[in-house]
Amino acid sequence: MSEIRLPENIATTLVNPKAYATDELHNAYRWMRQNNPLGVAEVEGFDPFWVVTKHADILEISKQNALYTSGVKASTLTNKAGDARARAITGTPHLVKSLVQMDEPEHMKYRLLTQAWFMPASIKKREEAVRALAKLSVDEFVALPGQCDFVTDVAMHYPLRVVMQILGVPMEDYPRMLRLTQELFGAQDPDVQRFQEALSDEQYAQLLLAVIGDFTTYFEAISADRRANPRDDLATLIANAQIDGAPMGQFEATGYYTIVATAGHDTTSSSTAGAMWALATVPGLLERVRGDLSLVPALIEEAIRWTTPVKTFMRSPSEDTELRGRKIAKGDWMMLCYASGNRDEEVFPDADKFDIDRTPNRQLAFGFGAHLCLGQHLARTEMRILFEELLPRLKSVSLDGEPRYTESWFVNGLKKLPIKFELA
Repeated sequence: MSEIRLPENIATTLVNPKAYATDELHNAYRWMRQNNPLGVAEVEGFDPFWVVTKHADILEISKQNALYTSGVKASTLTNKAGDARARAITGTPHLVKSLVQMDEPEHMKYRLLTQAWFMPASIKKREEAVRALAKLSVDEFVALPGQCDFVTDVAMHYPLRVVMQILGVPMEDYPRMLRLTQELFGAQDPDVQRFQEALSDEQYAQLLLAVIGDFTTYFEAISADRRANPRDDLATLIANAQIDGAPMGQFEATGYYTIVATAGHDTTSSSTAGAMWALATVPGLLERVRGDLSLVPALIEEAIRWTTPVKTFMRSPSEDTELRGRKIAKGDWMMLCYASGNRDEEVFPDADKFDIDRTPNRQLAFGFGAHLCLGQHLARTEMRILFEELLPRLKSVSLDGEPRYTESWFVNGLKKLPIKFELA
C-alpha cells in the first residue's frame, strides 16, 4: 500500500483551494504523472480517493460509465462532514441533482430533453442573436479608457448574457444569476463568500444550502410562468418536461436549471479570460490571429485546454476493477484530474506552453463519453464570435497588473485579469 499512497504534501495540495490559484497544483500534477499517476490521497477529514492524472486513464474511465458511476458517491470533492450533511438533507450524497450526478438509464432520459438545443444545427440558428450580444460586449469594451479588468468587465458578462437569453431569464435578473453562480462554484474563495470570515463546515454547508434555496425559489417561479405562458426558450422545455410519463420532480428540475444557468457561463468566462491572457502575454499571438481570423478556433481550443475550468469530477466503480495494474475496489472514490490530463506530456509536447498550433488538440476540458459537456458547441461558438468581433478592433494588449485565480478545487479560473490596450 505504501507505493500506492501519495506523499502527504501532494495529497493535501489536492484538497487545498488556495493551491488551485497558483502553480502549486500543476507542480503536484507533474510529480504525480511522473512518479505515481494513479495513487491514493489520504487526507484528514476526507474519505481516501484515487487520483487519476494521465490523459489515457481519464479517457478510459470516461468511456465506461456503467463501471465508473457518477451518482453513487459525491460527484465533486467534498469532505466527510459535507457528505454526511448532504445525505441528511437530501437522502443522497448530492445537494443538487443534475446530469452530472446521474447514471444510466436515468442520465440519458434527462440529457435527451435538451440535447437538441445544444447541437451544432440548433446553435447555428442562434448565431445571429449570439453575435448581437458579442457586439454589445465589444462596444462596451472599446468604450473603456484603454485599461480594464477583462474578467469583471467582459468575460463574466458576455457568456452570462448568452446562456440567460437561451434559458429565458429576463435581463434584469442577470446580476442575481452571476452572484449565485459565483457563490455555488467559488464558495471556497474568500472574494465571493457570503461570509468573509473563515467558514466552519456548518457555515459552509449553510452557505451552499442558501444558494441552492435561492436557485430553487427563483426557478420555481420561472417554471410556473412557462407552464402558463410557453415560449421559445429552454426554461419552457424544462418546466413542461415529462420523464417516464410524469412531470420532472422539483429536485431534478432545480438541478437542471442550475447546471444550465451556472455551467453555461462560469466555465466559458474562464476560457474566454484565458484566451485574452494569452493574447496579452504570448509574443506575436495577437498580430498573428488578428491577421488571420481563421485561427480563432485554434486560439479558443488552446485556451480551453490551458484553463480547463472544471478541474475535477469524482467517480466510483460499480464493481471491483483494475486500472494501470492496480486493483480498485467496488465503491472506491476516484478523482479525475482533467487539468492534469490536459498537461500530460505524452499527449501535449511542451504542455505548459500556450500553443495554438497543436493538431489535433485532444483536450479533455469538456469531459468524454456519456457525460461529455452538453454545452461544448455553444461555448466554442460564443467564444469564436466574441473574438471575431473583438480582434479587428484591438491594436495591442498587455498585462496591467498581476492576474489572480479563484481559490476553488472544482470550477476555477481567472478572477482578475488587469490589461491595458490600444484600439486599432
